[in-house]
Amino acid sequence: METYLNEPKYLVSVDCVIFGYEDQELKILLCPRLVAPNYGRWSLMGGFLKPEESLEQAAVRVLKTTVGLENIYMQQVRAFSEPDRDSGGRVISQAFFALIRISEQDKNLVREKGGHWWEISKLPEMIFDHSEMIKASLEKLQSVAFTDLIGHELLPEKFTLSQLQRLYSAIFFKEFDSANFRKKVLSTGKLVRLDEKETLSSKKGAYYYKFLS
Repeated sequence: METYLNEPKYLVSVDCVIFGYEDQELKILLCPRLVAPNYGRWSLMGGFLKPEESLEQAAVRVLKTTVGLENIYMQQVRAFSEPDRDSGGRVISQAFFALIRISEQDKNLVREKGGHWWEISKLPEMIFDHSEMIKASLEKLQSVAFTDLIGHELLPEKFTLSQLQRLYSAIFFKEFDSANFRKKVLSTGKLVRLDEKETLSSKKGAYYYKFLS
Protein backbone atom coordinates (compact mmCIF):
# COMPACT_ATOMS: atom_id res chain seq x y z
CA MET A 1 0.00 0.00 0.00
CA GLU A 2 1.49 3.31 -1.09
CA THR A 3 0.74 5.29 2.06
CA TYR A 4 2.91 8.23 1.02
CA LEU A 5 2.21 8.09 -2.70
CA ASN A 6 1.08 11.70 -2.91
CA GLU A 7 3.87 13.15 -0.77
CA PRO A 8 6.79 14.97 -2.45
CA LYS A 9 9.99 13.00 -2.99
CA TYR A 10 13.47 14.35 -2.19
CA LEU A 11 17.02 13.14 -2.70
CA VAL A 12 19.10 12.41 0.40
CA SER A 13 22.89 12.49 0.44
CA VAL A 14 25.79 12.30 2.88
CA ASP A 15 28.85 14.55 2.83
CA CYS A 16 31.99 13.65 4.75
CA VAL A 17 34.37 16.22 6.22
CA ILE A 18 37.55 14.13 6.42
CA PHE A 19 40.09 15.60 8.83
CA GLY A 20 43.77 14.66 8.81
CA TYR A 21 46.82 16.06 10.58
CA GLU A 22 50.17 16.63 8.89
CA ASP A 23 53.12 19.01 9.32
CA GLN A 24 51.45 20.43 12.45
CA GLU A 25 48.43 21.47 10.39
CA LEU A 26 44.83 20.29 10.54
CA LYS A 27 43.82 19.38 6.99
CA ILE A 28 40.68 18.43 5.05
CA LEU A 29 40.45 16.16 2.03
CA LEU A 30 38.65 17.70 -0.94
CA CYS A 31 38.15 16.51 -4.50
CA PRO A 32 36.99 18.11 -7.74
CA ARG A 33 33.30 17.47 -8.39
CA LEU A 34 32.89 14.94 -11.21
CA VAL A 35 29.28 15.67 -12.18
CA ALA A 36 27.21 18.71 -13.11
CA PRO A 37 26.31 21.18 -11.78
CA ASN A 38 29.60 22.81 -10.74
CA TYR A 39 31.72 20.19 -12.48
CA GLY A 40 35.39 20.49 -11.54
CA ARG A 41 34.91 22.74 -8.51
CA TRP A 42 36.19 21.66 -5.09
CA SER A 43 33.84 19.50 -3.07
CA LEU A 44 33.63 17.36 0.04
CA MET A 45 33.53 13.61 -0.44
CA GLY A 46 29.93 12.46 -0.58
CA GLY A 47 27.23 10.47 -2.30
CA PHE A 48 23.52 9.77 -2.44
CA LEU A 49 21.81 7.48 0.05
CA LYS A 50 20.96 4.06 -1.40
CA PRO A 51 17.58 2.43 -0.65
CA GLU A 52 19.10 -0.31 1.51
CA GLU A 53 21.40 1.98 3.53
CA SER A 54 21.21 3.95 6.74
CA LEU A 55 22.92 7.34 6.77
CA GLU A 56 25.80 5.88 8.76
CA GLN A 57 26.23 3.01 6.29
CA ALA A 58 26.29 5.48 3.40
CA ALA A 59 28.99 7.52 5.14
CA VAL A 60 31.05 4.36 5.75
CA ARG A 61 30.73 3.51 2.05
CA VAL A 62 31.83 6.99 0.99
CA LEU A 63 34.87 6.83 3.28
CA LYS A 64 35.81 3.33 2.10
CA THR A 65 35.64 4.31 -1.57
CA THR A 66 37.45 7.59 -0.96
CA VAL A 67 40.42 6.75 1.28
CA GLY A 68 40.27 2.95 1.26
CA LEU A 69 39.86 2.62 5.02
CA GLU A 70 37.31 0.95 7.27
CA ASN A 71 36.49 1.31 10.97
CA ILE A 72 37.11 5.06 10.73
CA TYR A 73 36.23 7.32 13.64
CA MET A 74 33.28 9.44 12.53
CA GLN A 75 30.48 11.47 14.04
CA GLN A 76 27.24 12.79 12.69
CA VAL A 77 27.25 16.60 12.56
CA ARG A 78 23.86 17.82 11.34
CA ALA A 79 21.55 17.92 8.35
CA PHE A 80 21.66 20.66 5.73
CA SER A 81 18.25 21.16 4.17
CA GLU A 82 17.83 24.63 2.74
CA PRO A 83 15.51 24.25 -0.30
CA ASP A 84 17.97 25.94 -2.66
CA ARG A 85 21.21 24.54 -1.25
CA ASP A 86 21.88 22.35 -4.32
CA SER A 87 21.35 23.90 -7.73
CA GLY A 88 20.83 20.45 -9.23
CA GLY A 89 17.63 19.71 -7.31
CA ARG A 90 16.03 19.31 -3.90
CA VAL A 91 18.71 17.49 -1.91
CA ILE A 92 18.89 17.07 1.85
CA SER A 93 22.40 16.24 3.02
CA GLN A 94 23.61 14.79 6.31
CA ALA A 95 27.14 15.86 7.19
CA PHE A 96 29.58 13.63 9.05
CA PHE A 97 33.12 14.33 10.16
CA ALA A 98 35.80 11.66 10.14
CA LEU A 99 39.35 11.47 11.49
CA ILE A 100 42.13 9.52 9.75
CA ARG A 101 45.88 9.26 9.69
CA ILE A 102 46.91 10.66 6.33
CA SER A 103 49.77 8.14 6.19
CA GLU A 104 47.24 5.27 6.18
CA GLN A 105 45.12 6.47 3.25
CA ASP A 106 45.07 4.57 -0.03
CA LYS A 107 47.13 7.07 -2.01
CA ASN A 108 46.25 5.56 -5.38
CA LEU A 109 42.54 5.69 -4.61
CA VAL A 110 42.73 9.30 -3.45
CA ARG A 111 44.77 10.21 -6.52
CA GLU A 112 42.21 8.59 -8.83
CA LYS A 113 39.52 10.86 -7.39
CA GLY A 114 41.72 13.94 -7.70
CA GLY A 115 41.79 14.30 -3.93
CA HIS A 116 43.94 16.95 -2.28
CA TRP A 117 44.63 17.67 1.38
CA TRP A 118 44.06 21.34 2.13
CA GLU A 119 45.17 23.17 5.24
CA ILE A 120 42.03 24.27 7.02
CA SER A 121 43.26 27.87 7.06
CA LYS A 122 43.77 27.87 3.27
CA LEU A 123 40.64 26.21 1.89
CA PRO A 124 39.56 27.02 -1.68
CA GLU A 125 36.10 28.13 -2.73
CA MET A 126 33.74 25.16 -2.62
CA ILE A 127 30.40 24.13 -4.06
CA PHE A 128 27.01 24.71 -2.47
CA ASP A 129 27.11 24.94 1.35
CA HIS A 130 30.20 22.78 1.86
CA SER A 131 32.03 25.62 3.63
CA GLU A 132 29.20 25.70 6.17
CA MET A 133 29.51 21.95 6.61
CA ILE A 134 33.22 22.31 7.36
CA LYS A 135 32.53 25.10 9.86
CA ALA A 136 29.90 23.00 11.66
CA SER A 137 32.18 19.94 11.62
CA LEU A 138 35.09 21.89 13.06
CA GLU A 139 32.86 23.18 15.85
CA LYS A 140 31.73 19.61 16.55
CA LEU A 141 35.35 18.39 16.56
CA GLN A 142 36.33 21.16 18.98
CA SER A 143 33.41 20.27 21.24
CA VAL A 144 34.50 16.62 21.32
CA ALA A 145 38.14 17.56 21.91
CA PHE A 146 37.16 19.88 24.76
CA THR A 147 35.25 17.20 26.66
CA ASP A 148 37.32 14.15 25.72
CA LEU A 149 40.94 13.48 24.86
CA ILE A 150 41.36 12.93 21.13
CA GLY A 151 44.34 12.28 18.91
CA HIS A 152 44.41 8.51 18.59
CA GLU A 153 43.09 8.73 15.03
CA LEU A 154 45.32 11.63 13.93
CA LEU A 155 48.70 11.11 15.63
CA PRO A 156 51.17 8.24 15.20
CA GLU A 157 50.80 5.26 17.54
CA LYS A 158 53.41 6.79 19.85
CA PHE A 159 53.83 10.52 20.39
CA THR A 160 55.15 13.06 22.85
CA LEU A 161 52.98 15.37 24.92
CA SER A 162 54.37 18.26 22.88
CA GLN A 163 53.09 16.62 19.71
CA LEU A 164 49.66 16.15 21.30
CA GLN A 165 49.69 19.79 22.38
CA ARG A 166 50.50 20.96 18.86
CA LEU A 167 47.57 18.90 17.54
CA TYR A 168 45.25 20.64 19.99
CA SER A 169 46.66 24.01 18.98
CA ALA A 170 45.88 23.17 15.34
CA ILE A 171 42.31 22.16 16.22
CA PHE A 172 41.56 25.20 18.37
CA PHE A 173 43.73 27.77 16.52
CA LYS A 174 45.37 28.83 19.79
CA GLU A 175 48.42 28.16 21.92
CA PHE A 176 48.15 26.32 25.23
CA ASP A 177 50.29 26.68 28.33
CA SER A 178 52.51 23.59 28.33
CA ALA A 179 52.38 22.91 32.08
CA ASN A 180 48.61 23.24 32.29
CA PHE A 181 48.08 21.19 29.15
CA ARG A 182 50.34 18.39 30.41
CA LYS A 183 48.57 18.33 33.78
CA LYS A 184 45.12 18.20 32.20
CA VAL A 185 45.80 15.47 29.65
CA LEU A 186 47.60 13.23 32.13
CA SER A 187 44.72 13.62 34.60
CA THR A 188 42.39 11.92 32.11
CA GLY A 189 44.10 8.58 32.70
CA LYS A 190 43.86 7.79 29.00
CA LEU A 191 47.58 7.90 28.22
CA VAL A 192 50.35 5.41 28.94
CA ARG A 193 53.96 6.55 29.15
CA LEU A 194 56.42 4.36 27.28
CA ASP A 195 59.98 3.57 28.31
CA GLU A 196 61.23 5.29 25.19
CA LYS A 197 62.19 8.86 24.42
CA GLU A 198 62.16 11.11 21.38
CA THR A 199 65.70 12.55 21.25
CA LEU A 200 65.72 14.57 18.04
CA SER A 201 64.18 17.70 19.58
CA SER A 202 66.46 17.91 22.62
CA LYS A 203 69.38 16.12 24.25
CA LYS A 204 67.32 15.31 27.32
CA GLY A 205 64.55 13.85 25.22
CA ALA A 206 60.83 13.57 25.83
CA TYR A 207 58.97 10.40 26.74
CA TYR A 208 56.66 8.86 24.19
CA TYR A 209 53.07 8.13 25.13
CA LYS A 210 50.28 6.09 23.62
CA PHE A 211 46.53 5.97 24.11
CA LEU A 212 45.05 3.21 26.23
CA SER A 213 43.44 0.56 24.08
